[in-house]
Amino acid sequence: MTRIDLNCDLGEGFGPWRMGDDAAMIELASSVNIACGFHAGDSDIMLRTASLAKARGVAIGAHPGYRDLHGFGRRPVPGLSASEIETMVAYQIGALQAVATLAGHRVTHVKAHGALSNVACADAMTARAIATAIRAVDRALIFVVLPNTELAKAGEAAGLRLAHEVFADRAYADDASLLPRAMPGAVLHDKEEIAARVVRMVTERAITSVGGKVVKVPIDTVCIHGDTAGAVEIARAVRDALAAHDIAIAPFSEAA
Repeated sequence: MTRIDLNCDLGEGFGPWRMGDDAAMIELASSVNIACGFHAGDSDIMLRTASLAKARGVAIGAHPGYRDLHGFGRRPVPGLSASEIETMVAYQIGALQAVATLAGHRVTHVKAHGALSNVACADAMTARAIATAIRAVDRALIFVVLPNTELAKAGEAAGLRLAHEVFADRAYADDASLLPRAMPGAVLHDKEEIAARVVRMVTERAITSVGGKVVKVPIDTVCIHGDTAGAVEIARAVRDALAAHDIAIAPFSEAA
């Protein structure tokens, strides 16, 4: 039977402010990526999210981003050295590892957030710095990457196990990169359209760009953003569609 992981970015509130419905999304995901305090999240939210995931049997990963609470980590921070990026990423991974231990859970993977990920997909130095930090903290951590990017190249060169990711609710450009959020149609909202799209991606191991170009890619996990409007309904529709096509949902960290 075909297996696929469904991942979601969670823990992205701050203090009394909440982003999305984490409890509902954890019921539908098989892996979650928890904000580590730089773009969103704080120690209490990290603990609550890790505890919910532990109770549900859901794998957790660190979701490090630029230090940019105002911009939710979606604005690039230029001028950082490789050492600064390594330290920034290692700090955030370590923070979640410590809090996860409090929850009786463990961190299995790392997925860069927002602008940090976008920059690293194209910039080799940033990608290498992220991979170097992950390997230095724990080389057993799985590196979640976009296929055919500098992130994937850096992870492979560092000898890390990779989990290749596609996005359920984001459109792709013809070069297989994500369409920038500022562009019309970059974020998808129709749950039935998204569910059918995910089934095609998983069964065909390919993405289709807004221009109709089909690009074959390895796929280990599908991301549904927890802050997308209607995220819970989208995730439920995706799960139902995968089940209807005999596709099992399981954490990529449990794959052989």
